[in-house]
Amino acid sequence: MRLNLLKKKDRLTFLFEEVDNAPLIVFRVIFGLLIFLESVGAIFTGWITKTLVEPEFTFNFIGLEFLQPLPGNGMYYYYAVMGAFGFLVMLGYRYRFSLSVFTIMWTATYLMQKASYNNHYYLLILVCGLMLLLPAHRYLSLDVKRNPSLKKLSMPRWVIILIIIQLWIVYTYASVAKIYPDWLNTTAVESLLASKINYPVIGEYMTNKTLHYFIAYVGILFDLLVVPLLLFKPTRNLALLASVVFHIFNAIVFQIGIFPFLSLGFIVFFYPPETIRRIFLKNKKPFIRKKDDVLHIPNKKNIYIALATVYFIIQIGLPLRHWVIEDDVLWTEEGHRMSWRMMLRTKSGYISFKVVDKKTGKANYIRPRDFLSRKQAGMITSKPDVIWQFAQRIKNQETEKGRDVAIYAIGKVRVNKGPLKTFIDPDTDLAAVKWNHFAHHEWILPSNPEEKN
Repeated sequence: MRLNLLKKKDRLTFLFEEVDNAPLIVFRVIFGLLIFLESVGAIFTGWITKTLVEPEFTFNFIGLEFLQPLPGNGMYYYYAVMGAFGFLVMLGYRYRFSLSVFTIMWTATYLMQKASYNNHYYLLILVCGLMLLLPAHRYLSLDVKRNPSLKKLSMPRWVIILIIIQLWIVYTYASVAKIYPDWLNTTAVESLLASKINYPVIGEYMTNKTLHYFIAYVGILFDLLVVPLLLFKPTRNLALLASVVFHIFNAIVFQIGIFPFLSLGFIVFFYPPETIRRIFLKNKKPFIRKKDDVLHIPNKKNIYIALATVYFIIQIGLPLRHWVIEDDVLWTEEGHRMSWRMMLRTKSGYISFKVVDKKTGKANYIRPRDFLSRKQAGMITSKPDVIWQFAQRIKNQETEKGRDVAIYAIGKVRVNKGPLKTFIDPDTDLAAVKWNHFAHHEWILPSNPEEKN
């Protein structure tokens, strides 16, 4: 019993022991700058125009239909305001308020549209939530200038552990998800790079089969090993170099915004805090623990540890949900989002909707591309939830006209370079079925009909 108590005490000491807070302070500055650039970049690159302004409506997460873009130039102002709060996070001005507003605004836009869905957008929500909990404004901030009593040179060690566990989950799932035939034989990589052949300088190399194999297998190994290698001192610098090459390559080739640079920013948590202080905060006094310093362990420590445990159980469990849903997630898309299944495949196809007036039996056909933006039209062919949402939209419009209709989807989809196959049951009236967030939809036809039979 005494031994168990001692071990428990040692664990608490390790979690709550104070260490130099340089990594957290440096990361806050990097993080704030990047979310500022992501927000204003969306304005100047035309992302907002294509995703939130040009479409007549957006496909929001089901159940959140009230989340639609602001009219006119509203979304440009929205992102400008969001960028301003990101900049305030970097400066550490009213840190928690500024980050709270940014988090709410970013989450709203994430849930508002799926045409430009990216797992990295979800990651940013999680990072914002974690950063709200952390004392990242205790040094090199305007908050400290306003209230010098906030200034602190240290933070509890659990801050570093929290960030590293989150990263380990993301990277590990990203690696495991790549272990499937089309990735291993480079078909998926070849499909992903096919649209990059017109890039200047590097475009001619995008069809090189050796490069495809290199990307496929290095991608698996990097995601699987980068966190352990960064944690292990003898391999840390090598892992840093590999991270720089890997993420800069992704930034150039796949153009995924701030996220390669955010991933590089996280590396400050893997080096000793004193090293980060010497490199980035040379004027910061070192934090030195004194022998008579009392370890401050919160009275509600058990509650905090329990909440953290529940959070990480959810983070570990959520990406596994597609294993309990029938068929292959690469085909059905059920369980794909929020699962770190990043840049795994390409999907293409075609679709139209047959609208039948139940009273007269008269049928007419609707082509989604006549009503949707280019991005939306490309997405609707392969995303069952978006297909269902579009059918519901047609149904509501017809109901307003006093018509009772049945709606059928007609189309085919291919994954990577596979054959075109019928995706949605053409005999299912999509106007009459309900959406289930937690189960397979039988109107999504099997990826391998022969096996089903």
